[in-house]
Amino acid sequence: MENILRIATTEGDLVFDSFLGSATTVAVAAKLNRHYIGVEIGDHAQTHCQPRLQKVIDGEQGGISKAVYWQGGGGFRFCKLGPTVFDEFGLLNTEIKFPTLAAHIWYIETRLPLGKKKLSPLIGTHNGTAYYLLYNGILGDKRPTGGNVLTGKTLGLLPKFDGPKVIYGETARLGDTRLQKENITFKQIPYDVKAL
Repeated sequence: MENILRIATTEGDLVFDSFLGSATTVAVAAKLNRHYIGVEIGDHAQTHCQPRLQKVIDGEQGGISKAVYWQGGGGFRFCKLGPTVFDEFGLLNTEIKFPTLAAHIWYIETRLPLGKKKLSPLIGTHNGTAYYLLYNGILGDKRPTGGNVLTGKTLGLLPKFDGPKVIYGETARLGDTRLQKENITFKQIPYDVKAL
């Protein structure tokens, strides 16, 4: 693995291992001063790969350590992915909760991470536009379809914003004239929620 990485990369390059297995590739990448991303499915990632990488960072002396004078150092982040936004047919996953869909919509609209926010139909504002999500009873109605439809009553419950608004919801019962008057671009769930 050392020879492959030396031939194909230089210090500071990014090495991607989409089948992490025993984490050998990323262990060697770390010792050769390469950045790395490793992907593994299942508990194996946490029970085997994460501890192995921690040992590498701590300075373990296996593999190529002596040959490259490895003393440890650096670091890594271990991330666990949540449920997919879309199912295998490209439809919105019915298991998705409000915060996950809100973060996805925020990213496709702004190309920025959402970060931690309190639960609100107002996802946030960016470049003078407010983004709203009507989904999963965010307005207090715990029925699955409650509050997901943009009506005059629903509009009155939304946090106020003077300026353009993009509202995602199941459907809109407001006509085009009212949407224009309120400066609203309505986007229908799931059809206007895009995969990246």
